[in-house]
Amino acid sequence: MTDRYCVIGNPIAHSKSPRIHAQYAAELGEDLQYEQCLAPVDGFAATVKRLIDDGYKGANVTVPFKLEAARLATRLTARAQAAGAVNTLVFDGGEIVGDNTDGVGLVADIVRNAGVSLDGKRVLLLGAGGAARGALLPLLDAGPRQIVIANRTLATAEALVAEFADHAARLAVSGFTDVDGPFDVIINATSASLDAAVPPIPATVFGPDTLALDMMYGNKPTVFMDFAAGHGAAVRDGLGMLVEQAAEAFALWRGKRPGTAHVLASMRQSQ
Repeated sequence: MTDRYCVIGNPIAHSKSPRIHAQYAAELGEDLQYEQCLAPVDGFAATVKRLIDDGYKGANVTVPFKLEAARLATRLTARAQAAGAVNTLVFDGGEIVGDNTDGVGLVADIVRNAGVSLDGKRVLLLGAGGAARGALLPLLDAGPRQIVIANRTLATAEALVAEFADHAARLAVSGFTDVDGPFDVIINATSASLDAAVPPIPATVFGPDTLALDMMYGNKPTVFMDFAAGHGAAVRDGLGMLVEQAAEAFALWRGKRPGTAHVLASMRQSQ
């Protein structure tokens, strides 16, 4: 029988995940079906139960259900615990295993696709919400010299750092306007790009060799990418992160890691 997977969200029609996973399955010769699943905003748990009853093997989770998925899981991986959110579920013998592949997808895109090592580097993480939280542990595991978390509300950034006390020596906090650059890598984990806005950071955060990545992606560069490019940085959107986190989820489900370069190139061409 064909194994079934899906991505759960609301809205969900825009999701690129079915196309990505179809290419991974074809590459590795895996017999699976992956589809979109629209869940009512108050019906996530019921949707997951239905999927399990129908024999699904796992699911990805997107907005607005990542926090609820973490609460629903019967077991969380270490990176899901650190993120406080889940984007990948594995249905295994009555157990619901929750994982978070967003952060490892981000790191893989920076290191593998952009060709930028994080080891020994100075990183600026903009925002202290769920996206930043999900990225923090994998970023730390990549060995940067320092990660500065800049946020509009300093107390929120301080609370996030407090949750990673074992790494305190490599973490610092700052407000947006007084952050002290330059940085090797800057990651926009805020939702400002959705409103065509840029966090109010000074131009001095950018250096001649800075990579600036926005977790958002679309048919054209985000305003953050335009701002960064205007100050000499190399820029990147979040499409590579999407492709890489999907590969990590696929590996969790199937025990095989697909290649990503051809899928990312295909997705770029269709933007």
